[in-house]
Amino acid sequence: MQISAVIITLNEEKNIEDAIRSVSWADEVILVDAESTDRTRELAESMGAKVIMNAWSGFSEQKQFAVDQATHDWILSLDADERVSPELRIEIAGLQQAGATADGYRIPRLSYYMGKAIRHGGWYPDHQLRLFDRRKGRWNGAVIHESFRLDEGSRIDRLRGDIIHYSVENAAHHQKMIAERYAPLGARGMYEDGRSTSPLTAAVSSWFTFVRAYILKLGFLDGFPGFCIAYFAAQNTFLKHVILLELQRAKSDMA
Repeated sequence: MQISAVIITLNEEKNIEDAIRSVSWADEVILVDAESTDRTRELAESMGAKVIMNAWSGFSEQKQFAVDQATHDWILSLDADERVSPELRIEIAGLQQAGATADGYRIPRLSYYMGKAIRHGGWYPDHQLRLFDRRKGRWNGAVIHESFRLDEGSRIDRLRGDIIHYSVENAAHHQKMIAERYAPLGARGMYEDGRSTSPLTAAVSSWFTFVRAYILKLGFLDGFPGFCIAYFAAQNTFLKHVILLELQRAKSDMA
């Protein structure tokens, strides 16, 4: 069982060395870069990764392109802000020796926020299908929160070791990600799915998002970071609905 580790990047010089180091045991490391203007490609090449340039085409499309470039059919897909934990590495090594018993494996993802491992608020275990046989499926084409979709009838199992996730640098970075990525892409996805909203829905949905993350999902057990996560989740929900409202009105004005 030979494994190709694939990573997509855009200006990830702060993260890429640690990401590649965590998968250096793979049979090959493929990095698909969307025309970075920093030292991402240079650093990746210095660590032995095969670097391929490809203009940004969307998360699912870029990840599918990366999968298609791999030499081996078994793929470990990693983002630049993620790391394979030592426990997960050992577990995958066991699969390589014994052989796969499934077509894909869901892996728990443990995120760090404000220097703390977050285990509540809906952030953990956050299972992700990241180790898979590429012959059995494709990336699903979603605008945001993309995932690899196995063909019907494929067998999926779970691993126990974590992918470690360092997605948010600080509160300002978190807010910027919401404003520039998550809310706009989320609204676009809802719009393309034919969903609609209203000012009341925006207000109620954001309030419920906070309650769900902080209380129902036990986010308060993560202390102040848990509160911040719930707050920003509510902000993301509200902004997403407001942007969707704007898209609805623009469509109405054109009618």
